[in-house]
This record gives sequence, C-alpha cells and structure tokens, in this order.
Amino acid sequence: MLQIKTPKTRRGKREIEKRAPKLVETLKKTLILHGTRTSNVLNAILTEIYHLNKDNSVKYSRKNDNIRPFESGGETSLEFFSLKTDCSLFVFGSHSKKRPNNLVIGRTYDHHIFDLVEVGVESFKSMKSFSYDRKLAPKIGSKPFFAFIGEGFESIDELKHLKEVLLDLFHGEVISNLNLAGLDRVYVCTVLSSNRVFFTHCALRLKKSGTIVPRVELVEVGPSMDLIVRRHHLPDESLRKEAMKTASQLAKKKKEKNVSGDAIQGKIGKIYMPDQQVGEQALPNRAKGLKRERREAKMKGEAKKQKQEAY
Repeated sequence: MLQIKTPKTRRGKREIEKRAPKLVETLKKTLILHGTRTSNVLNAILTEIYHLNKDNSVKYSRKNDNIRPFESGGETSLEFFSLKTDCSLFVFGSHSKKRPNNLVIGRTYDHHIFDLVEVGVESFKSMKSFSYDRKLAPKIGSKPFFAFIGEGFESIDELKHLKEVLLDLFHGEVISNLNLAGLDRVYVCTVLSSNRVFFTHCALRLKKSGTIVPRVELVEVGPSMDLIVRRHHLPDESLRKEAMKTASQLAKKKKEKNVSGDAIQGKIGKIYMPDQQVGEQALPNRAKGLKRERREAKMKGEAKKQKQEAY
C-alpha cells in the first residue's frame, strides 16, 4: 500500500482525483465491520446502522480475526480497509464474554486512526419491534435533528467524546440551505448515569394546532438501545490541530473598513478627509499675480485722472 501507483485508465484517474485532497471535502463514508465473534443482537445493530446511513456507508459481512482497534498493531487491517473503501468513519462490532455486544465507533484522519469510542449495547429494540405507520419511516437523504439531554454531555469527557462521534456518524451531508419538509426525524440521546446513555430514533409527526406553527409529536421508530461507555481514546493535541486546519483559501477574510460591494458599480469605498480650514490659511505676501493686478489698476487710475485734468 506504500507504493505510488500511476493510473493506467481514465476510470482509475477519476477515482484517484475523487480521493485527492479538496478545498471542500465530500460526504464522510462509514465502514461497518464484523469481528471474530458477533451475536444476533450485534448483527441486527450493525444492519440497522447501515440502513440509517445507506447512501453513504459500506458494509462488510465477513468476519475479521486480526482487527483490535485499541491494541498496538491491531489497527493495520482497519486502516487498510479504510484506505480501500475511502471511508473516514467506521463501526466495528465484536462479542466476547468479557465485553458482550461491543461496538467500537471511530474516526480516521488520512486513513490512520484518529480517535475511538467503545460502547456496550443493552436493552436493544430493533425497528421491527415498533408498530407505526410506515409512511413515517425515515427517507433516504432527509436531514435529522439531534437532541442531547443531560449536563453530562458538557461536563463528562467520555460523554462529550461520544456526542462528537455520534454527530459525525449520523448527521449526513453538510449543507448550507435546508427545506424544512426534509426534517422528518430526530435522534434523542439522554444521559442516565456517568457512563450510560439512552439512544433512540423518532419520527416527527406534524399536526394541526390552530396556528401557523404546527404541533410536533415524536413517534419512536427505532432502533432504541442503552449505550454504556467502556473505553475511549482521544487524539494527540498536535494531531487534532493538524486535522482541524482550514485551507487559506477558505479562511474568512478580514472585513475592510468603509468598503462595500455593488452588483453594478463593483467595489465602493468611502474616504474620510479632515477639515482643511482653507479660510484660515495664510496666503503668500508677494504673489506676482496680485502685483500685476495692482499695477494695472494704478495705471488705469492715472489715465482717468489725466483725462479729467485735460477737460
């Protein structure tokens, strides 16, 4: 994987261009993997996470024996799959006696492990266990709301980290404009204790309220589960700074004072000049123009006087 390969076809060239660094990065894709052993509950969870992110996720069904994200050297295969599928998020499921129904959710930077959160799943309810009108089912491409209830998401490091990862996992594509009709669901996360969070997925039902603003009701559509935070790994501060860098072309330019733009005239600026106080300025004593005017006036006066004397 360290070899530099030159594309031999146009299709290969287009694929490499898609993966090249961009000023505005494309939508993050999620890689879903199975460990050596998985339970029926865990298989159902991974399948439903895939369906919630179906338009931007890749799911592998084979078991992987050599993936251990929290152990040194155990992330090599995970980083290989991340590079192969061009995914920057991953969800890895495994089941053991020590850690039953275990989910590891993580992010990568430059296809290397950036951070990790390990949670255990309890009290799982799938989408099929909820009875609701199928018209309320989330539609592909719709944007969700997020509701994080509890002070723990602001004060406890593990829950703050879990909040960041869940937002990255489910928020979808970053957009600038939004049609409110596309907001049809909400993810609700409630703090139950210092390491336990209740996670559920609800549909939004709009009903008449007698006013312009409709009355909003939440209908639980699943999945629903308790997430118990077991381990988490934060990135180094230097790595975080490097990952958070913004290209100079996208950096906000400093606002120019007294300058505005116009569609027709273009750039318009205002210039403030101090009071010149022209009336108080001293004029030169011997101005040539003034001397000539005085001389001509004197000569005219003398000529007029001579005429008067002649008469």
